[in-house]
Amino acid sequence: MGAVSALFLVLITILVPPVGVYCVAGCGADLLINICFTLLGYIPGHLHAFYLEYVYYDRREQAREGRFQAARAPGVYSDRVQSGGHGYGTIVQPVE
Repeated sequence: MGAVSALFLVLITILVPPVGVYCVAGCGADLLINICFTLLGYIPGHLHAFYLEYVYYDRREQAREGRFQAARAPGVYSDRVQSGGHGYGTIVQPVE
């Protein structure tokens, strides 16, 4: 995902937070939690959705740079978000 697709995802999330969560985390516990937050209040749904997207893109960038930390982010149940979309396979070690 490049900058354009990330911007598109943010615009989708601003309009309908659960759709943004579905694009990043898929159908699972995070989506159900976000739907509940959005029904309880539009702002909590946004906060949760943007938090998931931040974790996803941060983990993706860390994995790309080879400095991925295996510690789980609090409040995130999707393995796809936890790993930045790459899975927990072999992580390239940084060159020293």
